[in-house]
Formats: sequence, structure tokens, C-alpha cells
Amino acid sequence: MTASAITPVPISLYAEDIDAFSQSLGASFERYGFAVLSGLFDKDGAGLDKTLVDQALADTKAFFALPTDTKMQYKTGVGGQRGYTPFGIETAKGASHHDLKEFWHTGRDLSEGHPYRDYMPENVWPGEVSGFRDHVSELYTALDFLGKRVLKAIAIYLKLDPEFFTPTVREGNSVLRLLHYPPVTAAGESVRAGAHGDINVITLLMGAEEPGLQLQDRDGTWLPITPPEGCIVINIGDMLSRLTNGVLPSTIHRVVNPAEGRKDFSRYSTPFFLHFEPPYVIETLENCISVDRPNQFPDPISAEDFLQQRLREIKLT
Repeated sequence: MTASAITPVPISLYAEDIDAFSQSLGASFERYGFAVLSGLFDKDGAGLDKTLVDQALADTKAFFALPTDTKMQYKTGVGGQRGYTPFGIETAKGASHHDLKEFWHTGRDLSEGHPYRDYMPENVWPGEVSGFRDHVSELYTALDFLGKRVLKAIAIYLKLDPEFFTPTVREGNSVLRLLHYPPVTAAGESVRAGAHGDINVITLLMGAEEPGLQLQDRDGTWLPITPPEGCIVINIGDMLSRLTNGVLPSTIHRVVNPAEGRKDFSRYSTPFFLHFEPPYVIETLENCISVDRPNQFPDPISAEDFLQQRLREIKLT
């Protein structure tokens, strides 16, 4: 599979013909569990501000270049939900070797006394990188907005009310991850990200133009996802797959170690994990159940309980 096998859908189509946009996007999700949006930085599109993205990436690089002792000051002890998670911690479900990465998590800012404060801890911010808080907070907001547009298209594809997902994710427990995969200086059994499925509703990923991301197709083969610049990769998470009874699959994916010519280079990527609101009950949609597709998930579960269950499995809590 080449990078063009998953045909990118232009973001501009959202405003031009949302039904066509929804059908193109939904068909890709149903087939691969992944889709690619192009035209991310088009001035007249519905995407993102390139200047903001570049600023946030520069801040990301500056933070990860800090001494380890400095970065460790921002390790919060709240299960990796906020701040810094050091190299060698996260481990794919069922894997025996940790991933080759370190990362930073930013979540939703909540007002004092908000009922979701029991689920969403305070953000922390590195004082050593000027602009980090402003740029990363703004990027979080922009990706949250874009993700909600994608969910509207998914609702249309599933023949639901276009606003079906709006209340379910309005103040969802979504997380922006700034990822650093250091150079791979020695051979070993660990890879940059072991084979896994995402926990959440959908993931929006920037930085996939650097080779390494692969998805596992239905026949077990690994297919590279390396779109051109100006694209964003989106994949279905386990929560949405469960809600849709597997109509939209959460596809196993991984990030393999670089080829010889790139082993001395870091890889940076920025996934935004869009989540339901913590109390939302994930219960199989009736229109995704049929004689040919019986309900695979008869026991409803809240988004918070599902999240905590999965975080334990990947050693983040």
C-alpha cells in the first residue's frame, strides 16, 4: 500500500458538500479504521492555522531538549494524564517491552467547582519554554473544534442526527499529546510505539508524514500511512468502535523504528485523543445491530470506567 491508497479527503469539502464529505470520510473509516484529511492549512478551509502548529512544534522540541532532571519536575503522578511522562514508561497492551518515546499531556481546562474536576486534573506548564502554555492551549482548542466537525460527519454517515455527538463530547476528557521519539541508537526488541488500538473516540494525528506509522489490515499485513505534508490522519478509537458495534473499527497500529538513514533523527508527532464526557454511557447503537451483526458489547460501560480500565492495561495508572 502506498501513501495514496487511503485517498485523502479535502477539508474544504466539509463546507462545500457535507454529505459527500461524510460519505468519503465514513467509507474510509469503515474500510480501514483510518482516514486522511488534506488541505489542513488552506486559508479558506476548515482546518488549522499553520503558524500556530509551527509554534507549538517549536515549543515541543524546546521542551524535550531540556535536561531530564528539568523535565522530571513536570511528572505529576496522576497516571500520565497531565504533564510529562518519561521515556520507557508506556507499554502497549499485552507487550513485554516499553515503547521508545516520551511525551507531554495537556487536557481540558475547567472552571473552579466544575463537576468534572474529579476526572480531569489541573494542567501543569513548563516555565522554561516561553509561549508553550499559550500555543499548546490554543492548539488543543483548535483540534477539539476540528474533531467535533469530524464527529458530525461520522454521525451523518451512520444515519444519526448530525448533532448526535455534540452533547457527548462537549466537555469530553480529551487529551493533547506532544510526542518525542528519540533517535534509535541501538538495536533491541522495543519499537517506537508497539501495536495497539487507541482507547478514545477518535484520534487526530499531526506529524505522520515522517515514515513509521503502520496500520494492520484485515489480512494481518502492515500498511504504511505516510501522507504528504498538510494532511492530518484520523483514526477510530475503541470507544467509538464499541458504540458502533465494530461498524467503524478501531484498527491496531504501530510506529516502527526508522530506516538506517533516519535512525539518528528524532520523530515528533502530535495526536489529539478526543474523548466522551466521563459519565457518558457507551451503549451499542441500535442501528448498528442486525441479524448479521449481533451486539458484540451487550454490557454498557461509562466512558470513565472504560478509560481507567484501559489505562491500567498500558501501565499509565
